[in-house]
This record gives sequence, structure tokens and C-alpha cells, in this order.
Amino acid sequence: PPPYSGRPDRDQQALVRICSHYFANGAWLEEGQLLARAHRLAGIPGALIHGRFDLAGPLVTAWELNRAWPDAELTIIGNAGHMGGTETRRAVLAALDGFAGRDENDARSPRTENEEG
Repeated sequence: PPPYSGRPDRDQQALVRICSHYFANGAWLEEGQLLARAHRLAGIPGALIHGRFDLAGPLVTAWELNRAWPDAELTIIGNAGHMGGTETRRAVLAALDGFAGRDENDARSPRTENEEG
């Protein structure tokens, strides 16, 4: 079932109103503001997991962010939209497992098998 189908109508309506308000106001960001500052994320690993058929957030946006953020890895889920599904969950879990295997003192360094953490 759709993720919001079990919620009361008033909750669904509230979500739509909030999202509409943000979209109508451009999330209070200047055009290109986030991409222009993405280089500041250098040295911080990231996982960008994006559905190919996401109409709310075009794939080109994730692609541009991936190009601007040198330590991010972009995974495109070929049959997913905005909400994802089983394949998206698998990609998220794989990314989290990858982060769990990194040394906390060096974000880019994977942990060795015998390290605790």
C-alpha cells in the first residue's frame, strides 16, 4: 500500500499543504544555492539514492549534486519513483552498511575486520 494510505485524511492534507507551501516558496533558497555550496561537503562521505522515475525531484538534480560533492556516491534505482520500494530499501541498507564499516576518525577509511565499532 502507498506509505500514507493508512493515515487519517487530515494528516494527508496537512502533508500536502506543507509540501505545497515549500514548493511555492522555492524552499526559501536562492536558485542554485545548495549546488554552489556542495563543495563544502568535500571529505564527508555521502550516499545519494535516487529513483529514476522520481517526478518530485528530477534525476538531473541528483546527478549535479553528485558531480559537486566529490565524496558522494550516486545510486540510481531504475524502476523506482520518489517513494522507492524494495530495491531502494536494499540500496539504503547497503549504503548504511558501508558507512558502518568506516573508521570514525577518517570518514574515507574503511575499518578492518578486527576493529570494534
